[in-house]
Amino acid sequence: MTTSPDLKWLTDVNIFEVNRLPAHSSHTYYETMDEAKSRASMKLRKSLNGNWKFHYATKPSDRPVTFYELHDQCDSWDDIKVPGHIQLQGYGKPQYVNTMYPWDGVSDVRPPEIPVDHNPVGSYVKYFHVPENMKDQPVYISFQGVESAFYVWVNGHFIGYSEDSFTPAEFDLTKYLVDGENKLAVEVYQRSTGSWLEDQDFWRFSGIFRDVYLYTVPSLHVYDTYVHAELDETYTKGTLKVDFKLNKIPTEGSKLLAELVGRDGKPVGEVAHNLSSEEFFITMNVDQPELWSAENPYLYTLYLQLVDETGAVVEVIPQRVGFRRFEMVDKVMKLNGERIVFKGVNRHEFNHRTGRAISKEDMLWDIKTLKQNNINAVRTSHYPNQSYWYELCDEYGIYVIDEMNLETHGSWQKMGVVEPSWNIPGNKPEWQDIVLDRAKSMFERDKNHPSILIWSCGNESYAGEVILNVTKYFKSVDSSRLVHYEGVFYDRNYHETSDMESRMYAKPADIIDYLNDDPKKPYISCEYMHAMGNSLGGMNYYTELEDQYPMYQGGFIWDYIDQSLIKEDRYGKEFLAYGGDFDDRPTDYGFCTNGIVYADRKLSPKMQEVKYLYQNIKLHADDKGVTIENKNLFSDTELYDLHFTLYREGELVAENTMQVNVEPQGEKRVSYPFTKEQMIEPGEYYVNAAFLLKEATIWAEAGHEVAFGQYVFEAKLIENAIEPNGEFRLVEGDVNIGVHGRDFQIIFSKQVGSLVSVNYSGRELIAFPPAPLFWRATTDNDRGYAQTFVSGCWLQASMARRCVNVDIQKVDDAFQVAFTYAFSISEKIEVRTVYKVYPNGKIAVRTHYSGAEGLPQMPIFALSFKVPAKYDQLEWYAMGPEENYSDRANGARLGIFNNTVQDNVSHYLNPQESGNRTGVRRVKLTSKDGEGLNIRSTETPLECNVSPYTAFELENAYHHYELPNVHYSVITVAGKQMGVGGDDSWGAPVHDEHLLSANQSMEFEFTIEREGI
Repeated sequence: MTTSPDLKWLTDVNIFEVNRLPAHSSHTYYETMDEAKSRASMKLRKSLNGNWKFHYATKPSDRPVTFYELHDQCDSWDDIKVPGHIQLQGYGKPQYVNTMYPWDGVSDVRPPEIPVDHNPVGSYVKYFHVPENMKDQPVYISFQGVESAFYVWVNGHFIGYSEDSFTPAEFDLTKYLVDGENKLAVEVYQRSTGSWLEDQDFWRFSGIFRDVYLYTVPSLHVYDTYVHAELDETYTKGTLKVDFKLNKIPTEGSKLLAELVGRDGKPVGEVAHNLSSEEFFITMNVDQPELWSAENPYLYTLYLQLVDETGAVVEVIPQRVGFRRFEMVDKVMKLNGERIVFKGVNRHEFNHRTGRAISKEDMLWDIKTLKQNNINAVRTSHYPNQSYWYELCDEYGIYVIDEMNLETHGSWQKMGVVEPSWNIPGNKPEWQDIVLDRAKSMFERDKNHPSILIWSCGNESYAGEVILNVTKYFKSVDSSRLVHYEGVFYDRNYHETSDMESRMYAKPADIIDYLNDDPKKPYISCEYMHAMGNSLGGMNYYTELEDQYPMYQGGFIWDYIDQSLIKEDRYGKEFLAYGGDFDDRPTDYGFCTNGIVYADRKLSPKMQEVKYLYQNIKLHADDKGVTIENKNLFSDTELYDLHFTLYREGELVAENTMQVNVEPQGEKRVSYPFTKEQMIEPGEYYVNAAFLLKEATIWAEAGHEVAFGQYVFEAKLIENAIEPNGEFRLVEGDVNIGVHGRDFQIIFSKQVGSLVSVNYSGRELIAFPPAPLFWRATTDNDRGYAQTFVSGCWLQASMARRCVNVDIQKVDDAFQVAFTYAFSISEKIEVRTVYKVYPNGKIAVRTHYSGAEGLPQMPIFALSFKVPAKYDQLEWYAMGPEENYSDRANGARLGIFNNTVQDNVSHYLNPQESGNRTGVRRVKLTSKDGEGLNIRSTETPLECNVSPYTAFELENAYHHYELPNVHYSVITVAGKQMGVGGDDSWGAPVHDEHLLSANQSMEFEFTIEREGI
């Protein structure tokens, strides 16, 4: 046992642990069967979470070198919370970088060197008494996660050292503990050799950020278990084999009793084994076992009792067991004999207040959110998660790619260019042990979780012999799982590293090319749909491949949750911050905000699309009924009600609930339970079909919708005669044109070149005149594509125009005023906006764009105007309920939805275009007393947005707190807006069919009517 610590270990690639106990399974154990069955907190474990004494130094030379000695007092030190990050508790600052190393351009170092002048050191002290039930027993300490390297002392004695931030490090304290008060000292370094292996796309923190606890073990103890729950080729016969390692050679007469019980508590099998050595195994046959899958995560419980030579029970282990068989068959990944499709997401552990120090409540919220939104798989990007997460995945049913703590992105890719001249680990043998240690630590801890189907060798670390040897290790210890690694894409000499072809952000066309070119491996996208800001457009192009190519087996959206942190602005108001907001440099700014869930754990509008496209049950509705396609591999639809609702113009006409059982991978046709007489009145009818949970589950309440489909019938025209409303006259002045009715006044200005007043019953509704709009506030994807550079002329055209003609006519029973606009960006383009005012004050608007060659793509073609901010209540009859765009509208449905103008701004960290609705039939904008405007489409539905801010105000803000105080509601009525894209956020264009071509003419129409006035 090493007794003297050395700072040189921080830069020694060969020393990554000292005196650390061997990694082992993360099982719980108890002293009685009653305790084991209750799964209560372990009495043989004592938490050391809470307040610790703390000292912070910016570099090692400033640290209190002898703080661990008993005579060194630290009573005057600050307190710090464990678990927690140092940088989120008032010391130093968090730093966000994506691919570059956090010291790039600051410290001139190469692996395994680390910065000397800035390597923050946290010195922790915790005083404790050994619990009564641990006295005279062996006592160990477990650190579940410490970033990135740390030394440990007890009562002045050096205990050990460890690197690897995301797997447990455990040490034996027994020899140095005393009766009464004990002093535990931990010295944590932010930078170490391990930091070169932890260049993940995340905030750079340090500290003790996961649980710390003492534990003891019974006199005879199962140190490690390895559960093999195997199935034969018919999936009807199970064999349970469990390998054991004991803490010592058992006394003759000791034995192990094993009992397997089902979910209902009834015994399934039992076996007894006489103990004679430290390592042994047991086997048990199970006929017709219930199988584990994400659809039905059936878990048995194996109770293991250690009995000593006197017949006394000394230890009971409750071990959950899931029987499943995951394998490659004819180049297709199969679970229990069926082709699997991963409907997945990458997930960082994150909380907006505590960073990666997340709570059990956070994890419970996450697992339920995944299940409620049809997500069936998670990649633990890019490190092993807390053990509790895997327990939840076992119980709730989520497929897991468990990824080891390895990413060296900054060593081989610089500003997007592959340049591996000093890549690590590559083929460097000196890095083999430190990398392989991370794989072993993850495997040993996590090996008994049925939810883990695939081991991953890390992320974005190029390729080479070192990582290939990690794959060989996984295969040598586990035949029940496959191995994943994406980096072989960059060096095919190491193709054996991954069992599947895995790529990041491959375009649909590239995936199709691979699948059509005699592929040797099945395909998954370990990262796709970069969900940064207003994104996720075109996701359907990927999910459509599921039915077209058996070797396409899904993907994992990047990513689950925004990595943004709470900060206070200069006025003391909290906001969600991103890279650079903490004066952290270097930084990658807002690239950490890619979640389909906001950092404060509220769903973003993007989840609407995810939930629909990931549905396992497809409801294909038409004018006669619905075809139900059950894509579940193992589950029928018995748990759900099929609920039909019929609407006319958004109002409920009829509803019906029926029971329809569709076999797994089966199909059934159901006719609508409605009569023609129910659809006799003129208007637009649509029907919704939805599967709803009959009863509550652990992840959702009864009535939760798991799948839906909709069909909109062809509208039967409603006669909408214009009723005269008294006097109706036109007054043409020198500057203005007024149309006057009995209780309204509409004024157009020749000087302004637009409509300037809509006044109903003395209420002025126009705060700023309508103007053509060709620009939207750039989204994160727009910025990545360099939209301002490519199409910036449309920003100019939106800000300035010249009215070159005003035309006034009497058309039938309406007065018509038309404005023609010219633009400096091209003398060939023209916009003509025609207003027709009817006797009742209704205004019909038609705007036409005449296209021209030689202009870039147009972000939007719209009219935009302002009304006073008191008009802030929205009622949509449109596609919704959440915002949607032409390439992100699959999950939207036609209906009547309500929100407010303020709430219509989505909480993307960087202000940008948001809140749009497609398929708009009408949108009412009123005050709280119901007075205001009604914007209606005529023949073709519109796209509309109502926001407190103009596109230009949003464009010029980098945070929401930079936006102006709200004075207006800004109405934008569009014929069309380009999609939002999402293939990636650094250059991928929006798909062609969702773009606006400036060389084509476009036109749209709508009406403005009074509402409640």
